[in-house]
Amino acid sequence: MVRAKPPLKSSTQSQVSIIAGRWRGRKLPVANIDGLRPTGGRIRETLFNWLMNDIAGARVLDLFSGAGGLGLEGLSRGASELTMIERHPLAAQQLRDNLKQLDANGANVITSDAIHWLSQPATAPFDIVFIDPPFSQDLWQSSFDKLAVGGYLQTGSAVYVECERSRTLAVPPNWRLHRDKSAGKVSFKLYYVD
Repeated sequence: MVRAKPPLKSSTQSQVSIIAGRWRGRKLPVANIDGLRPTGGRIRETLFNWLMNDIAGARVLDLFSGAGGLGLEGLSRGASELTMIERHPLAAQQLRDNLKQLDANGANVITSDAIHWLSQPATAPFDIVFIDPPFSQDLWQSSFDKLAVGGYLQTGSAVYVECERSRTLAVPPNWRLHRDKSAGKVSFKLYYVD
């Protein structure tokens, strides 16, 4: 009996494309890691339309950076500072390589577990925070709790949250929902801190 050969694993590396700003149209490689789920272009476009009046000069924190699409898009569109937290060493190195390729200033990649990193008090609050953790790890609530008490946010800070459409989130009482949308099985929300 002749057995069929298993299909070859694709050697094509996935990419993240910058939608707008100074690096518009640039395609950057994404580390080939199981479970890495870059935020889609349409979702990012919608999010940054929501943030268009907030992004210029903003201090941005991209927790669970992964492919880096959210943070890199923010930097491309005029954020002045970007802190990317990514615990997987290969993903973190790819983010550093992408920043170097873009000759990006004002960005820093920290290889750390985001929840552990948030356990330290902030040196200054951020204007925008992206929270898009691996869906299977249920890290939303611990992220919200740490951000709320660690000095990472101030009145007017924007907090973006991406999760499964079926998930119910319990955000801090001073987070006001500004926008909310779904695409397929993904829900994405933008809050402002009162």
